[in-house]
Amino acid sequence: MEPPKKYDIVVIGSGAGAEILQHAVNHGYNVALIDKGPAGGTCLNVGCIPTKMMTSVADRVQEIRESEKFGINSEIKNIDFERIMKETKNAVQPSHEQIKQSLEASQGFDFYEGEGRFIDEKTLEVNTSEGTKEVQGDKIFIASGARPNIPNISGLNQANYLTNENVLDLKEMPKSMTIIGGGYIAVEFAHFFEAIGTKVNLVQGSERLVKEEDKEISKLLHDELSKRMEIYTNTSIKEILVDNERDKNIIKIKSNSGEEKDQVKELESEKILIAAGRKSNADILDAENAGLELDEKGFIKVDKYLQTNKDHIWAFGDAIGKSMFTHSSRKEASLVWHNAIHGELHNHENSHGEHQQKIPVYHDKTPKAIFSYPQIASIGMTQDQAIESLGRDNVLVGKAHHNEAAKGEALREDKSFAKIILKKQDSSIIGFHIIGPYAPILIQEVILAIEHGGNPNVLLGSTHIHPALSELIPRTFANLQIPQENPEEKLN
Repeated sequence: MEPPKKYDIVVIGSGAGAEILQHAVNHGYNVALIDKGPAGGTCLNVGCIPTKMMTSVADRVQEIRESEKFGINSEIKNIDFERIMKETKNAVQPSHEQIKQSLEASQGFDFYEGEGRFIDEKTLEVNTSEGTKEVQGDKIFIASGARPNIPNISGLNQANYLTNENVLDLKEMPKSMTIIGGGYIAVEFAHFFEAIGTKVNLVQGSERLVKEEDKEISKLLHDELSKRMEIYTNTSIKEILVDNERDKNIIKIKSNSGEEKDQVKELESEKILIAAGRKSNADILDAENAGLELDEKGFIKVDKYLQTNKDHIWAFGDAIGKSMFTHSSRKEASLVWHNAIHGELHNHENSHGEHQQKIPVYHDKTPKAIFSYPQIASIGMTQDQAIESLGRDNVLVGKAHHNEAAKGEALREDKSFAKIILKKQDSSIIGFHIIGPYAPILIQEVILAIEHGGNPNVLLGSTHIHPALSELIPRTFANLQIPQENPEEKLN
């Protein structure tokens, strides 16, 4: 084997890593990119872009179903599953091909297409189509991403299950499907498949869906999705059996609490889709050979500046398991470049031992959106988190239903709502949560306010168009109060 080729910078991953690559090339560094594909990373190929093509179809179906509330009688005569899936794939392919061609042209950097593994803390071995290559980097940036976490369930490997990585390969609409998981990926797929005509079961091990969200948000989502599918929360899957004669999977489930705790129930489904969280690709990298520290779930440990326990290695994006969203990864890419290059050049410590030049990342302020039906968006602390952190008497909560704004009333929205959470001491905004139409759009001005210190005057002092749904945001200030004890209802 040839001796390792040495580089100033080695980037692992062409998703969020592409931003580091561009910075490095523009600054004249000698750069290598290692990527096993598909070019462009998870978001483009099997994540954000294709799933939003799918949920947009489901949104239209739900709007038609609910048109009666506007006095409109309508029906859906046909849903062209083959066309939907083809258009979803076609939306991804041009960008994927463009990125792949750009990487293969590799102007200003060397591209190693293949799986990379650490040999030591500065050297990686890459299995490419041209043979095994070794590369060394003075600085290494890991944006290796994550993959579906596959739970250890007896019989699952015989069931030919689906994940977000191969669900787009479906040629025919499944008549029935059991989705294992209850996070944002699970509920978005549940929304899509039920809307196009699949009978859906949703099985979640935790006590509630989208458990990272505010409890009231989780409850309303549960209530609305329960009208369309069977939902089993706080439920374990004991075993999966494959009935080849009937082309069915038999999923044996058992409740973790209540009267049904010892009773096993059987669900029958044509397809099983796994959406039970994400697993870091650090194990594929043989991260231990570089001496990298991993957390209990196998994600790469970093400090608040995105630096690993090795001074020359930085990690960000899904590989660190903090905020696994594309917008978060992009922001991290910008900050990690600054911290690794500019911050290190000028870094020194003040009297408190803090790095003055490096910029910390605050993952607790990362905004999130879930494109279920109803849609969800949130940023900052939930009500429970605020109470636990500050104490109940130091928290103010305001809630406004969509129909308290004129446009919300026009939309006949009587269940959807927004909730604001303030620190009582200075009235700063520390959390905001929305469930209902256009939630990911409506929350944008709140994101701006929180990212600039949480000053409520940013929201209250600006003009909101009347009658527009954005009036919902300042409406949340109208009913501020110290949260009552145990205000939420039972989820089931």
